[in-house]
Amino acid sequence: MPNPILPLWEYIPDGEPRVFGDRVYLYGSHDRVASPEFCDGKLKVWSAPLDDLNNWQCHGHSFHTRADRDHASDTKEWTEHDLYAPDVVEKDGKYYLFAYIVGSEGCVGVSERPEGPFRLLSKYRYAPEDAGDNGTYNDAGVLVDDDGRVYIYYGFTESYMNELDRDMFTVKPGSLRRPVMPDDDGVPDDRRFFEASSIRKINGRYYFVYSPRKGSRLAYAVSDSPTGPFEYKGYIVDNSVDYPGGNDHGSLCCINGQWYIFYHRMTNNTIMSRRACVERVEILPDGTIPPVEMTSLGFESSLDPYKPTPAEICCVLKGGAFITEKDVFTRVITDIKDGCIIGYKYFDFGGDDSSATLKAALSVVGCGVRCRVRVLLDDYNGGEDIGTVEIDTHDGVYTGVLRSVTGRHAVYFKAELGVTGWGRDYFKGRTLFEFEKFVFLK
Repeated sequence: MPNPILPLWEYIPDGEPRVFGDRVYLYGSHDRVASPEFCDGKLKVWSAPLDDLNNWQCHGHSFHTRADRDHASDTKEWTEHDLYAPDVVEKDGKYYLFAYIVGSEGCVGVSERPEGPFRLLSKYRYAPEDAGDNGTYNDAGVLVDDDGRVYIYYGFTESYMNELDRDMFTVKPGSLRRPVMPDDDGVPDDRRFFEASSIRKINGRYYFVYSPRKGSRLAYAVSDSPTGPFEYKGYIVDNSVDYPGGNDHGSLCCINGQWYIFYHRMTNNTIMSRRACVERVEILPDGTIPPVEMTSLGFESSLDPYKPTPAEICCVLKGGAFITEKDVFTRVITDIKDGCIIGYKYFDFGGDDSSATLKAALSVVGCGVRCRVRVLLDDYNGGEDIGTVEIDTHDGVYTGVLRSVTGRHAVYFKAELGVTGWGRDYFKGRTLFEFEKFVFLK
């Protein structure tokens, strides 16, 4: 699946990927279309077979803080607050859900199946001196180590860690570590911990993935011990590079021998409608992870330019345009003005150069002014200009003739006004069109 990796109507941010058996499971928060708030009172689970990462299945609702038409509340005895950023681990044949509930006591759920549903096991149990973050266990990430010991990492603006007892909800006395990440005033804000704790053990070392205080990145730190100290090593992905950014939350997962970073991207002109994405990463022999760029690829190695591509899977979106959902079937890029750039990485055009020309067909919703779209390869500033698609004022499919292309390329569409003189100034700040989908034709 390209990015976003789930069906495009689904908004699952804060993804924690886990491989159980022959499937990869994605646990995350649940956002809504153009919502003024993060998340809601339910969690959902999606999974895909390891041998078919294009075939994601929804397992439905797995946990609730509020009753709905089909489910009772799992936390009705003490809270109806929203659920954020869960994690799930397996221990002794059972699956444990660690639920962060905003402004309330968190809890642990349990199920005999990785997809749930999860029944309430208990609130966290701790002595006040043994828990950080006022006992809410913000954005908890959990590690079951090779020796069976269990550690929980959490926090908001300060990082904490505890060891859990065998019951999976009792905090061991004296186990509190704070901070997990160095947090003095000498640490730059693009390294200092903010939230989004996630922990993985890779090649005998402990990787702590988190969101720093500055930027829209997922950073990581490494330690030889689960209790730290953790040393900052760098960042893995930044969801704001040439794209409307916001908070980020995700983690690392090895699938079929390939490591991936799961993260989310923003839609609907808000930071509160987020969708799950993934990029390939490489873990070098010295244990470091080079930063990766955002792409439209997801689990694909390249995109097919000769199949229709939804405009909304762009990974570059500059100039104020944004993705918006009109209904469950229709999402477009809107507010496209003069100079806006929409980009996709990467298409493989193949090696057939028998034709001197290529065509681009763009499906658009007209907004009342003539304009054009320039098609650029590899760089939106100074990349090869292979042609133009002229767009009139009405809805429809517009086709332009381009120079022939072979090989693998990033593709950028740059919107430009089609009028000159005083009319150009009049329309300069106006929306030119809405972009639905496109395809290249030989």
